[in-house]
Amino acid sequence: MKAIEIQNLAVTYERQPVLENVNFTIPEGTLTGIIGPNGAGKSTLIKSILHLIPRLSGDIVVYGKPYKKQRNLIGYVPQRSEVDWDFPTNALDVVLMGRYGHIGWIRRPNKKEIQFAYECLEKVGMKEFANRQISQLSGGQQQRVFLARALAQDAQIYFMDEPFAGVDAATEKAIMKLLQEWREQGKTVLVVHHDLQTVKDYFDHCLLLNKTPVDYGPTESVFTLDNLERTYGGAISFLGNSPILTQGG
Repeated sequence: MKAIEIQNLAVTYERQPVLENVNFTIPEGTLTGIIGPNGAGKSTLIKSILHLIPRLSGDIVVYGKPYKKQRNLIGYVPQRSEVDWDFPTNALDVVLMGRYGHIGWIRRPNKKEIQFAYECLEKVGMKEFANRQISQLSGGQQQRVFLARALAQDAQIYFMDEPFAGVDAATEKAIMKLLQEWREQGKTVLVVHHDLQTVKDYFDHCLLLNKTPVDYGPTESVFTLDNLERTYGGAISFLGNSPILTQGG
């Protein structure tokens, strides 16, 4: 089944093209890495799909219907740098925000919703920090709280923008465990990712992007030396099975 269809997507910023001729289809139950150099439009792609920034053109179809009709199926974890971590709220309240799509913004969470939020925090190892102000958490702990919020959303499709940036090895492992669980449950996950050396280990599909898609499909067939050189505009070499950018990009 097609989870997401992107048709003729284009985005400009101050009249300069950021994305153009973006067309691809994401199958349901896949874990896709969005790969490309800085400035390639990876975060812009996610935000344009989610209607967080305006598009010049293009259609977004989610399970055969326009995005706006399927918004409740979508979960989103933004870059940590885009979050106001000084906002006066604690970890539990952040996770409960993930439930508002289910309970509405007017109703207050009941005991069942609060218990579910605690369970989400426990799943990412953050239950003991439920009442801690988010500004007092480390970078890895903050990311885990946002993972718990994503769990609370109970979505079918998740978008994650650089979830591994600036986190410790234990948090990265916890994130990957959760993403793999989602995939096993038939959920669809798209992740903006920078580390070329872990792409083959982490993702079963990948999108190579540099303002326009270079290739998309199963990682084993798309993540090739030729495609990487086309994507990064520079020389790529392999150390064992791991690609290394030697110039350009």
